[in-house]
Amino acid sequence: MRVGDRHEVKVDHVAFVVNPSSGGGGGDRLYLAIADQLRRHGVQIAAFETTLAGGARPAVEAALRAGFTEIWTIGGDGTILNTVRSLAHADVPMIGVNVGRLGFLTDIYPDDMESSLSEILDGKYHEEQRFLLEMAIKRGDEIISRGDAFNDVVVHIRDVVRMMEFETRIDDIFVSHQRADGIVVATPTGSTAYALSAGGPILHATMDAITLVPVSPHTLSSRPLVVDSASEITIIIHHTRQGTAQASCDGHSSIDVHAGDHILIRRKKKCITMLHPAQHNYFEILRAKLHWSEYS
Repeated sequence: MRVGDRHEVKVDHVAFVVNPSSGGGGGDRLYLAIADQLRRHGVQIAAFETTLAGGARPAVEAALRAGFTEIWTIGGDGTILNTVRSLAHADVPMIGVNVGRLGFLTDIYPDDMESSLSEILDGKYHEEQRFLLEMAIKRGDEIISRGDAFNDVVVHIRDVVRMMEFETRIDDIFVSHQRADGIVVATPTGSTAYALSAGGPILHATMDAITLVPVSPHTLSSRPLVVDSASEITIIIHHTRQGTAQASCDGHSSIDVHAGDHILIRRKKKCITMLHPAQHNYFEILRAKLHWSEYS
């Protein structure tokens, strides 16, 4: 299906992944309100709570085993990031309901809940394909760790503010040797996360591109780089001076890396399908979250 198309699809089996601590405990209250509206429309629903220890994975796996055909998250961006990584192997669409603070990824808000739900229940919504990154850390001839990222893969020094030296290759072609605090390799979805704070560009969420954004580089000529999403990116760790370098996916799973390690990053084959209300407007979200002026 083409990104941005509107489809008439009946919503009938919805599993909720709920972060009960979001919004000061508002996740549970919001779920009850949504559940009431969905039940009145004959939708079969169930709720699965996230946990601090297991994240969203146990909830998502339980929902998939039960045969639910849609996953709705109730929480903030952290909840949806957790859920997406757990859904990376499944062809199940998802919707984000926001009770967090920022909400770049979750676009149904409590104040607009009733009208947004009515549109979705009528089958009037936008369907959007977004890709993830998969990371592998190679030490010698062995892959020592793997991970998936919806926002970004970040290589940085753990615990202390120290520079590191690393080499960047794209499709096995040498690009640069840098000294910096680290580097962010981001999807278009992640271009409004850490990459944005590090001075990277905002990419529309549906673009087929990956951004490489150095963090506090030790040269003024170092700039963010945008490459095709089919590119295979390799970060080779050189010297870390003091401190231990780490690679992390979405700021969640981190692993120590040593001089000589290769961090291999590429687009994951399976995409995540996100459903948005009919009135979803990506640029309106940017205006609201980044406090841009709204002249018409």
